[in-house]
Amino acid sequence: MPKMKTHSSLKGRFKITGTGKVKRHKAYKNHLLSHKSGRQKRVLSSQPLMAKGDVRRLQQQLANLK
Repeated sequence: MPKMKTHSSLKGRFKITGTGKVKRHKAYKNHLLSHKSGRQKRVLSSQPLMAKGDVRRLQQQLANLK
């Protein structure tokens, strides 16, 4: 049976922590930043952990990502 491949587009969108949790990026931080406040941009820069239900959906696609 062939090896499972990691979904290539997900490699840059998610990071796996040392304990196996998945970090994601927040939306609304790509463009049109001039009218957003510094506080809003700073808050959007954080990388929260994904919800457990969403992680379950991604586990097979992120199988080989470390």
